[in-house]
Amino acid sequence: MKKLVLFALLVSISIGAMAQKGKANSAIRLTNEGQLIRAKADLDLALAHRKSANLPITFFAKAQLAQAAFEYENTTLFADPLDEAYAAFEKAMQLDQTKKEQIKRKIISGSMYNALADCFYYQGGEQYEVEDFVGALKSFETQIKIVNSDMYVGDIDTGMYYNAGIAALNAEMFDVALKYFNICADMKYMGIVPHYQIYETHVAKGDIAAAEAVLKSLPSLFPNDKSITLQLIDLYIKSGKHDEALQYLAMAKQDDPTNSIFYFVAGIINLEAENYDEAIVELRRSIELDPDMFDAQYGLGAAYINKAARMFREANDIMDVSQYNAAVDAANEVYANALPNMEKALQLNPDDVYTMQNLKELYYRMGLTEKYDAITAKLDGR
Repeated sequence: MKKLVLFALLVSISIGAMAQKGKANSAIRLTNEGQLIRAKADLDLALAHRKSANLPITFFAKAQLAQAAFEYENTTLFADPLDEAYAAFEKAMQLDQTKKEQIKRKIISGSMYNALADCFYYQGGEQYEVEDFVGALKSFETQIKIVNSDMYVGDIDTGMYYNAGIAALNAEMFDVALKYFNICADMKYMGIVPHYQIYETHVAKGDIAAAEAVLKSLPSLFPNDKSITLQLIDLYIKSGKHDEALQYLAMAKQDDPTNSIFYFVAGIINLEAENYDEAIVELRRSIELDPDMFDAQYGLGAAYINKAARMFREANDIMDVSQYNAAVDAANEVYANALPNMEKALQLNPDDVYTMQNLKELYYRMGLTEKYDAITAKLDGR
């Protein structure tokens, strides 16, 4: 009699466990049919029962349902669907201690990790678009982890490292960004681009020496890429190394002697350094190549005005009257040279206040009354 009772108890236990395992299988079936709410109800029952709470099939069911919730954009079933899906897949494989490893086989044969990686890529892109850069980085890093696992089937897309680097850079997690950009560089992904991202990351960190070292290493790797010189010029200008910037601008002008921008930049650097004669030469050449560049026209006018102002100051130190008068006349001639460039600048940008203010001063000092009255009225009418 005792044997019969024991047998009945074992049958009862077995049936109960099978029933709850059936709930997990039901959740999988309902998920595949798109009935996510019903699937969640069955999954909750399987997770709540002690006989099925730690079965591999239960977590496999949860993984599929959580991923489906993300794909169907159902935000009520899981707080973080993809993270929960990934964790559930990993838990299912951990619990599956059978020799056949059925869960692992299902994941590989169904390319399930491929689909999951795609979901993380998509989620990362959405997070990046709304400037949730930390969230985007987390998604891209999880994608990387999945793709590098033995559950993933197929080739590795190097672009995922670049995406992670860009997200990290925007999140100001500079060391993380450097890690991923260096991986891209080592894999020769996108040519010189990741090297420039490494450079930009060092600049963002404030490590100008490291940024400069990166750029100076590039000509040996990309001997025909002339953009490296431009990047070095930009770095030296931003870091106030004007002599170095002018050195590389000279190289750039040799390679491309008809590029007005090179002469304009050289002119502005000299203007800021109060090397007015050098600035005038460079800005004149820039205008010869591109007469309609507002900044060059304004810059040349400013160079003449600033040079004349210095000449006036120096004239004030002259005690001899005749020498003083000669110095003032020379300064007035330089001052007058600014007029055509400032007028051309105003023609190119009729609403620029600084140009109008300079012209007002020029017209006044040169006795051009009608023009002075007109520009004054224009300024007052703003």
